[in-house]
Amino acid sequence: MPRTYLRQRPEMTPSRTARFIVSAFAIALVVGTGLLMIPVASTGPGGTDLLTALFTATSSLCVTGLITVDTATYWTPFGQTVILCLIQVGGLGVMTLTTMLGIVLARKFGLSIKLLARAETKSFGSGRVRHVVLRIVATTAVIEFAAAVLLFLRFLLHYHYSPGQAVAHAVFHSVSAFNNAGFALYTLNVMDFNEDPFILLPLAGCVILGGLGFPVLYELRHHLRLPRMWSMNTRLVLLATPVLLVGGTIFIAVLEWSNSGTLGPQPVGSKILNAFFQSTIARTAGFNSLDIAQMHPVSWLGMDVLMFIGGGPAGTAGGLKVTTFGVLFFIAWTEIRGGAAVPVLGKRLSRSVQREAITLVVLAMGAVIAGTMLLMLSDIALGLDRALFEVVSAFATVGLSTGITASLSPFAQVVLICLMFLGRLGPVTVATALAVGRQPRAYELPKERPLIG
Repeated sequence: MPRTYLRQRPEMTPSRTARFIVSAFAIALVVGTGLLMIPVASTGPGGTDLLTALFTATSSLCVTGLITVDTATYWTPFGQTVILCLIQVGGLGVMTLTTMLGIVLARKFGLSIKLLARAETKSFGSGRVRHVVLRIVATTAVIEFAAAVLLFLRFLLHYHYSPGQAVAHAVFHSVSAFNNAGFALYTLNVMDFNEDPFILLPLAGCVILGGLGFPVLYELRHHLRLPRMWSMNTRLVLLATPVLLVGGTIFIAVLEWSNSGTLGPQPVGSKILNAFFQSTIARTAGFNSLDIAQMHPVSWLGMDVLMFIGGGPAGTAGGLKVTTFGVLFFIAWTEIRGGAAVPVLGKRLSRSVQREAITLVVLAMGAVIAGTMLLMLSDIALGLDRALFEVVSAFATVGLSTGITASLSPFAQVVLICLMFLGRLGPVTVATALAVGRQPRAYELPKERPLIG
């Protein structure tokens, strides 16, 4: 009998998966840039230039919030809709939306798409990907709808917006908040609402929920009263989040309490509200109820730390994630105490996770240092504090700025575009996507210990 050969699909390796994810984001970025360059997207004649469209599309897709033009006045309703769609795509993840499209159109999808969605959603078990993706979309819709209703009622009843305007502003800002984007339809962002808790608190609530991460939200939904059932990821996120929120609130309040350009003129209640809001936002959303440019340089440095840490994994937040720094803390604590295995909240930490955390921090620090140097080289008058703040904000996909983004040179803006793209996908994902396939070694090298410290 003649032999028949079956053509096998190429294995979906981590490197190939990463390259596919990077390519998908790049395609979405090209489409978004093209749509923003259409004359109908901007209010000025002739459409917008390539750099402005590319920067805005990158900031939207990477849910950052940095802008070089005023979102409220530069873009038409069509342009603002494109920005909103890019924010939603970036928040949910291109791979998640691809999987959803397969579910809707074909009612089935292959193993390759399952693995891609798993890489994007950080879920486990390819057979559960469909269920995971549906839960992600449902959770996103419920939270964004609830926040939009609260904002709609406030805009309609208190600020007397027309029903159509109230709906548009409520939907835009709820989507922007839950996806940790920080885009606003106001020239001063949300500074005009800095004494209105009915605007700031729903926005902060969306940012916090999006920043917890989907795995945490699911575990809380099913095991809210059974902490012993929580995973190490959930325990780390729920431990670090309130510590950073409270600590950041106290830090900003103390430093800015008497600052005439920020909290100084406000009543006590508004001071506490805005300190809490900016502490929340610094962990990757990008809204600002205070004039960031008027804040103390020490406040900028503290917010650099908050931005760099970010929120929880597998959510809409950016940064290196609280779990990464939680792992590093427990590694250091174990080493100080002379332990061997690393215990974390009642469980033992995998050694592979230790290597991942260290690798991620090293790559991120390299990107931030290189980006800061490039910004300072492009503008000699730009100080270290402002350059570092801008770079960390871009890399951590936060969107806060000291007011220098629009005045940066085209070269510096391209640097920020690269940092936003790198920060959204993650240094490890991009590095894996660019890496050449390696063959496993058939031998082990001899072990040796260098002197440390």
